[in-house]
Amino acid sequence: MNPVKNQKPDPKTDPITHKGGCHCGAVRFELIAPQKVEIIECNCSVCSMSAYEHVIIPKADFTLLQGEQVLTSYQFHTKTAKHLFCASCGIKSFYHPRSHPESVSVNYRCVEPGTVSILKRTPFDGREWKKNIHKLNQDKV
Repeated sequence: MNPVKNQKPDPKTDPITHKGGCHCGAVRFELIAPQKVEIIECNCSVCSMSAYEHVIIPKADFTLLQGEQVLTSYQFHTKTAKHLFCASCGIKSFYHPRSHPESVSVNYRCVEPGTVSILKRTPFDGREWKKNIHKLNQDKV
């Protein structure tokens, strides 16, 4: 008998598919990530005001299922990050971050409950982005 076949999935490393979306349901997505994810808690003005909790994943692990036509974008400062909001309900369920240009940041609060839980919370001082970004990029995300 192959012991690997009978091995239980590791919720910290084995990827599964999660689903989520905006409040009104117009935007729907899937992401592939472990059951237990790292949340990045940023204190920048946008994240603080919107209570955004980052789950950063490779672009290849994100699929927009519906709602592209209702997304509106907001860019500020360097205009590098592309913040995407549902034009109907105003929720930012995911966006393209400046910190990780080859990734997507999914709002943990917009992932359907039941398949995902928090492994670790990592604070990030986004108010002082330039001074601290190297710390965030040091970690495996």
